[in-house]
Amino acid sequence: MPFTKSKYFIVLSTAILFQSCSSTQNPNNAEFVSIGRGAPVLDPLSLLETRPAEQVTPFGTLPDVNEILNGDIIVGPLLLEAGDMFGMAPERIEIYSAANGDSPEGIEPLETDLFNSTDFYKDMEHWTDPRYFRCNSSFGIEQQRVATPLSTATIGDNPPLTAAWGYCDRDLPKEAIVSPYEFESAEAHYNALLAETESRGGPDEYDYATVPGEWSGRYAGLQFSTLMTNWYGMMFSQASTIVSLLTDEYAKRFVQQNYHQVNTGAFQWPAMYCWPEGFIRRWHWAAATEHSIVVTPDLVQISTTQADNFVTNIYVGREFNMDGAVPRLGADVPRWYGETIGFWDGDALITWTSNIQGWMSHSGFEFSNKMQTIEIYQSRYDSDENFIGINHEAIFYDPEALLQPVRIVRDMTKLSSFREGDPIVFTECIPTIFPINGRAEPISPGTVIEYKVPDVYGQPWRQIWEENFEQDMEIPTKEDIFSF
Repeated sequence: MPFTKSKYFIVLSTAILFQSCSSTQNPNNAEFVSIGRGAPVLDPLSLLETRPAEQVTPFGTLPDVNEILNGDIIVGPLLLEAGDMFGMAPERIEIYSAANGDSPEGIEPLETDLFNSTDFYKDMEHWTDPRYFRCNSSFGIEQQRVATPLSTATIGDNPPLTAAWGYCDRDLPKEAIVSPYEFESAEAHYNALLAETESRGGPDEYDYATVPGEWSGRYAGLQFSTLMTNWYGMMFSQASTIVSLLTDEYAKRFVQQNYHQVNTGAFQWPAMYCWPEGFIRRWHWAAATEHSIVVTPDLVQISTTQADNFVTNIYVGREFNMDGAVPRLGADVPRWYGETIGFWDGDALITWTSNIQGWMSHSGFEFSNKMQTIEIYQSRYDSDENFIGINHEAIFYDPEALLQPVRIVRDMTKLSSFREGDPIVFTECIPTIFPINGRAEPISPGTVIEYKVPDVYGQPWRQIWEENFEQDMEIPTKEDIFSF
């Protein structure tokens, strides 16, 4: 095959396994090694020769964004003019290997790829070849037509045929994305962590006098730390690598989303229509704004907001009803953000979320009603043992969408108690954009339009694409995953 990885990538894929950037192990017991939490974190910054110095940005204290942009680790394509990246790009930065119809030196393009295909369904044999996506990350695909104020268009003079190429020798390997633990289900993972805690004398039960009250307060937004230092920012992985994580059905949906981002230019983002944000949107860079955490003996509440509100209620000490389609607390009906139980192991809160409504997050992958997570919230301390925030480790199980579980780890930094700072904003999304002939159009108040109400529980974005842009495609037989 004419496409080959560079020496750079081969070294990365083996050496990165030994890079530990963070840990959720209990800092008060250095000898404790858990069977299901705190494994070394493999983040994109380990590709750099040295970890960037931290800088203060409008989005919190982060590793130097400019060092990351110039550090040969972003797959691309990305074109930044001075002032882009919300004002943090100091000068023009080009992150692509070829543009405007050219192909990279030494790379043999495929005859048919995402950008010139008339029926992506027929191209399945190429979906795990980086050249099918012109070595783009899904974030780079999204930015080709200037999806956000982060960058400038790279789609070229004759879109979509002149779309830019990313770097074929850059990729974050699957080992940095998939779960390092050997559990096949969230239930098995949770039970193992509970048994481990019981063997150490737990779980801990707190009252109002002993509960970790330092957790309560305001936490900094995670937008740029998620985007620039985490795989789920989707800047550091080839789109083909993300495809390789997914079952055939959900790989098809991921390719469909990317196709319509650039080929038809008919992107469909739930937030633009004031549709629900969906469970995994909690980890999406654009939605990870300032968090509010309230801790009581029986309930821990975590809330944040973007186009809609996210509220995670963790019911401490409760058990799931196991009689329904999936484990649940309430009625046997999926909930947008699921239902969550948990227990304390010292200053670590271990949780299990189930009964989630399947949905999507743009540049990410769709997930099903079978999605469940194990999440570990672990106290973080500075060198003087002062509480500074929480490490949040999440392992995602979805046997319908994922070939194996994946993991996202991030640090939440406490800003203050509730006695100071801005209150959390409760958001109500008012629809001003509607899908007209399959494209998102802003509609002025008072305008009368013909509008087809989509089936929100039947992947409405897919309905729009198939009805407006895929009439001549050979769409595979579909399964209704939302039938019960």
